Amino acid sequence: MYFLWLICIGFLIGMVARLFKSSKGLGFILTTAVGILGSVLASEVGRSLGFYHQGEVAGFIASVLGAISLLALLQFIKSKK
Repeated sequence: MYFLWLICIGFLIGMVARLFKSSKGLGFILTTAVGILGSVLASEVGRSLGFYHQGEVAGFIASVLGAISLLALLQFIKSKK
């Protein structure tokens, strides 16, 4: 059940990130992966630095910012090719 929740939240975060940072050509799987990776990255960094605790709204915002930064990195890598 945890993994299903992780996929749903990851997809939601990926979609919100795509609203702020447009990226064409991303499908369901890549959007979900970007959302999950951005969420994990930003959550761990934010909690380890003491910015917020688990379950706070700031964690969702940080997750979206992490996903946006991953989208920007993906676009940068695509443009170099």
